Amino acid sequence: MTASPTSPGGPTLPQRRRLVTDIPGPESLTRLERKRTHVADGVGTTLPVFVAAAGGGVLVDVDGNSLIDLGSGIAVTTVGNAAPAVVERVREQAAAFTHTCFMVTPYDGYVDVCEQLAELTPGHHAKKSALFNSGAEAVENAVKIARAATGRDAVGVFDHAYHGRTNLTMAMTAKSMPYKSGFGPFAAEVYRAPMSYPLRDGLSGEEAAARAVDVLDKQVGAANLACVVIEPIQGEGGFVVPAPGFLPALARWCAERDVLLVADEIQSGFCRTGDWFACDHEAVVPDLVTTAKGIAGGLPLAAVTGRAELMDAVHVGGLGGTYGGNPLACAAALGAIEEMRRHDLTTRARAVGEVMAGRLRRLAEEHPVVAAVRGRGAMMAVELCHPGTTDPDPVRAGAVSAYCHSHGVVTLTCGTWGNVLRFLPPLSITDELLHEAFDVVAEAFAATT
Repeated sequence: MTASPTSPGGPTLPQRRRLVTDIPGPESLTRLERKRTHVADGVGTTLPVFVAAAGGGVLVDVDGNSLIDLGSGIAVTTVGNAAPAVVERVREQAAAFTHTCFMVTPYDGYVDVCEQLAELTPGHHAKKSALFNSGAEAVENAVKIARAATGRDAVGVFDHAYHGRTNLTMAMTAKSMPYKSGFGPFAAEVYRAPMSYPLRDGLSGEEAAARAVDVLDKQVGAANLACVVIEPIQGEGGFVVPAPGFLPALARWCAERDVLLVADEIQSGFCRTGDWFACDHEAVVPDLVTTAKGIAGGLPLAAVTGRAELMDAVHVGGLGGTYGGNPLACAAALGAIEEMRRHDLTTRARAVGEVMAGRLRRLAEEHPVVAAVRGRGAMMAVELCHPGTTDPDPVRAGAVSAYCHSHGVVTLTCGTWGNVLRFLPPLSITDELLHEAFDVVAEAFAATT
């Protein structure tokens, strides 16, 4: 089985689903016992198989099972788990040096990544960036920048949002379990507005935006808001795609009141939705953009990119971190962007999305538990509800996902109620593997009726 013509690099592992043991197999079970001894219980695992190799669209575990990957490490390995340009650039950089700390002695890789971000993120204005390690760090620093630039404190966020696990980003995140429960008190001056959620509110984008800004005006007042932070397509909250017009209306309201619009593109960015960024779909140009996940092909890197004058509002030394923009991660990012450009992965994401959307709509026709099919590009989901209602059905979602796992397909759930199945295949997956994976998904729905 060969890679699709647009797949980056082409897989080096056999691209097939192959089960030689139960999932998890005996070797993985042995390693799980070691994990229980040495790793904190709070670090959960969705699918308890230990991976020995990965590439193209498969993960190979220590028992020799080959699983089809529909998760990409939560939207991280967009270009694949070992894309050639990523591997080669990291290898060259590791041979040169692994660290100096950019705040001590700078290096080209950091600046090169910032230059690429200025070119790729929405808008043609002058931009600057700062690099960090994780999405939560990026969001937290975006808020710091917004507060410094505006002189205001308040932050607007949305229902169903997920922004991270640091104290401030936990406050910004909507879902309690498992992200917030027992970890308070949380940072103050965070205010939550209703998100556009077409399945549940039935509002047009403009109507939903008017409702949201009315709440923000009443709770805090635009004059006190430093920024409004929003995922253009929500991630952990359930791949909620706002109704058309919602984001542009929100952007206009922010611009008219000098409130900074921060787009959290951590899960939706870097070709995932069929555009470089999800904001591009409606030509929304945020003041600040946060990125991570798909930016560096699996190495830890994150960024805040924004209008140059806003980024420069922070005093010297106010941004940074020991490992932020590590040279190996920067090399990986440059390799990942090279793969995205070379193989036109925005087009590939749209093609993958067409396949997934077609298969999922067929499932919706056959199984009334599917209340909604939504997403964009290679970021698709189905929300499961008790038939004829919008009452969430997390039990069925869990059962479908468990069936997929036991039959060699990596799937993920999400959503405020845990009733959403999300699909994030690497864009290096073959069309044949993608169809085979959704054959298993279809079997899972039939087997759990």
